[in-house]
Amino acid sequence: MNFSSKLLENAVNEFASLPGIGQKTALRLVLHLLNQPQADVEKFSHTLLQLRNEIRFCETCHNISDQKVCEICSAVKRDKSLICIVEDTRDVMAIENTGQYHGVYHVLGGLISPMDGVGPSDLNIESLINRIDNSGANEVILALSATMEGDTTIFYLYKKLKDKNIQISAIARGIAFGGELEYVDEITLGRSIATRIPYENTLAR
Repeated sequence: MNFSSKLLENAVNEFASLPGIGQKTALRLVLHLLNQPQADVEKFSHTLLQLRNEIRFCETCHNISDQKVCEICSAVKRDKSLICIVEDTRDVMAIENTGQYHGVYHVLGGLISPMDGVGPSDLNIESLINRIDNSGANEVILALSATMEGDTTIFYLYKKLKDKNIQISAIARGIAFGGELEYVDEITLGRSIATRIPYENTLAR
């Protein structure tokens, strides 16, 4: 793609570096911003900088938050004895949108993937174990994507938690293998959590 301006080219390349954004889409976004009032563009830029500089991660569950402890963990009406283990914030949002879950979460920050150089020590697993030991939780729900990485992570967590006095559940597999939670429709995802089963039952198959 030929550009009439180096500044334009640099801006397009930055947008194109985002996931799912090709150069044509990046060019369209940049040209759109150029046609906006300067105040709007400055507000847009400030919002991104503020996000990057001021965002926090909940000290309890590692979800993205504005405070030290997120609104879900601090909510009085949430069931603190029930912890849903998810990959990232997108999965928290997907489950919350179902309106059928009233426990709390633990965000791993990824999945075990030896091919990508991601091991257990790269995830929020030790803090999960400490949390279970000290929080009085009586059930964890393994709500990870139905992928090879998701299943590997689930099995690792099961081995780490099976000797603890806690029920270990897995979401029902109404979700096709290879499916990621954030793309599952709300009804299917809600039913998968509501009809969860003991993880040991999935090993017997």
